[in-house]
Amino acid sequence: MLAVFVGGRALAAEPWWPEFHGPSRDNRSRDTRLLKEWPKDGPKLLWKFSDCGKGFACVSIAEGVMFTTGDFDDDLMVLAVDLNGKLKWKSPNGRAWKGAQPGARTTPTYNDGVVYQMNAHGLLTAFTAATGKPLWSVDLKERFDARSGGWGFTENVIIEGDMLLCTPGGTKGRVVALNKKTGATIWANTDITDRAAYTSPIVVTHGGVRQFITLAHETILSVDVRAGKLLWNHLHPSTCDQNVTSPIFHDGAVYVTSGHKAGGRMVKINADGRGVTEAWFGTDLDNCHGGVMLLDGYLYGSGCRLYKKGLVCLEFATGKTLYNAREIGKTSVSYADGRLYCLGNDCSMSLVDVTPQRATVVSRFMPPWENKPPCLSHPVICDGRLYIRHLNELLAYDVRAGH
Repeated sequence: MLAVFVGGRALAAEPWWPEFHGPSRDNRSRDTRLLKEWPKDGPKLLWKFSDCGKGFACVSIAEGVMFTTGDFDDDLMVLAVDLNGKLKWKSPNGRAWKGAQPGARTTPTYNDGVVYQMNAHGLLTAFTAATGKPLWSVDLKERFDARSGGWGFTENVIIEGDMLLCTPGGTKGRVVALNKKTGATIWANTDITDRAAYTSPIVVTHGGVRQFITLAHETILSVDVRAGKLLWNHLHPSTCDQNVTSPIFHDGAVYVTSGHKAGGRMVKINADGRGVTEAWFGTDLDNCHGGVMLLDGYLYGSGCRLYKKGLVCLEFATGKTLYNAREIGKTSVSYADGRLYCLGNDCSMSLVDVTPQRATVVSRFMPPWENKPPCLSHPVICDGRLYIRHLNELLAYDVRAGH
């Protein structure tokens, strides 16, 4: 197996997808030599694991193991499943979510032999990756007066150096940094007034400043990772409490989008990293939660199906809409080897060739799901395999060319 390189540094010589949307949080697999089209019934199914519990989490992959989460009756469980689809361990992390859209939300984040997971009620726990032994837990509601909306806490936490960064959204800590080894508070920002939404953050460097960027309930905001101080914020209100999709950073600018005609906007960060100017706003790409890809200066993602949107393509620099491929429908998107991998809301799986001129469905099949739609998880492509999740079911497909 080849090592994965990020920023010129070798990360691993084994399958490596250590957190939500991968090692760079851009949802782009570095795999090559993959099938350019699939057989009618789909690529080869390697195995099916049907005991994930109820949930919408993706998988993270490290140490030859996949990590995910699921609700089992009254308990949220963090699971480790080996690459042959066999359960390795299962450890509890508080209560299951039985509110709006019941089921586990977040994908465990792997770092230095530890996996970290925030449950829907704001309980954050670190587990030994090899055994599932809990190392520490923090109740974000107790420590930071954490507050979320009606969909619960859905943030996939991020590790930066020795810090774990997350968004409790509470009066005692809107955005916080914890010691990743102990859970102790390093800093807690209380200058921010906006509460948490459902977004998973990114960390970037701009203007010589390392910035934690996320989408809160009403604003895009950025915090200085080292100092814990607010660098900038900008209004981005939701129309129905659904600020979910992760921000995209490119060429000194940040793009965000929300569903149900809330739309998307791009803001340019000032040269010193301490302010922004809005460049454009539009409602054509109003992504709910399926993710958006940036490829060669163009954005691709599903608009809200209530308004007859399919896969929408925008020009990043201008916000100009290039097309709306309604036939593709509402989908969660990932990318590998020149193709979009689209796990549809209708539970279908598609391989899509996209250019700024058109989107072409190259292959489409219906996996052997036992559960009915909608399917809300994001696909993962890692080490020549496609992993897809729907509620309690996890499927692995071989998508390598020549096999």
